[in-house]
Amino acid sequence: MKNIAIILAGGSGRRMGNALPKQFLKVNERMVIEHTIDAFEHAPSIDEIAVVTHPDYVEEMKQIIASNPWKKVAQVLLGGKERTDSTLSALRAYTNDDDRLLIHDGVRPLVSEQIINNVCETLEHHDAVNLAIPAVDTIIEVRDGAMVAAPKREYLRQVQTPQGFKRGVLARAFATALEDPDFVATDDCGVVFKYAPDTTIKIVDGDTTNIKITYKEDLEFVKKILDGRG
Repeated sequence: MKNIAIILAGGSGRRMGNALPKQFLKVNERMVIEHTIDAFEHAPSIDEIAVVTHPDYVEEMKQIIASNPWKKVAQVLLGGKERTDSTLSALRAYTNDDDRLLIHDGVRPLVSEQIINNVCETLEHHDAVNLAIPAVDTIIEVRDGAMVAAPKREYLRQVQTPQGFKRGVLARAFATALEDPDFVATDDCGVVFKYAPDTTIKIVDGDTTNIKITYKEDLEFVKKILDGRG
């Protein structure tokens, strides 16, 4: 039984207007993906790391790994067209149902050691873990351009990663999901919630600094936080 970090770096998009995907952009002379892998490499609760990347960037990823002194990075896995393809690639690579998989966005480089360790500790007692922070804005539900509901903010959370799972639970949820012709997923806890409804998904507190890089301004935020950490 191992705690395995699955880092999803399979994106090929360039929505920020750069020549390279976001995970390969540099902050403080290092690529975003390097900062992300560093976080899991240095977390004592993590036994092994696998990086899922787009087929077009396999060699680049292997070169990045070879140029760093990481000891826990075990393999590079091929992603696919959708995010779910990356998770399925990890489930095929790791077949021990007792293993604990922490699935993390490769463009969340500020994840802390405390968060990683908290997720691992919670997985000792629960089959699925979601990382989340309280919603700070009022969230409304909209249909056909009109507001139809305003859920109480006290019940709402904003999801982050890593999300953690016993491998067997996640595999069974995906096996059921793939039989559904209308299956659409945006995150792995959502798959477990819908297709393994008897599974309790325990919430672990995230952190407002654990952002997913989406806009150019996010790179400046990451730089500021990294500079502050020294």
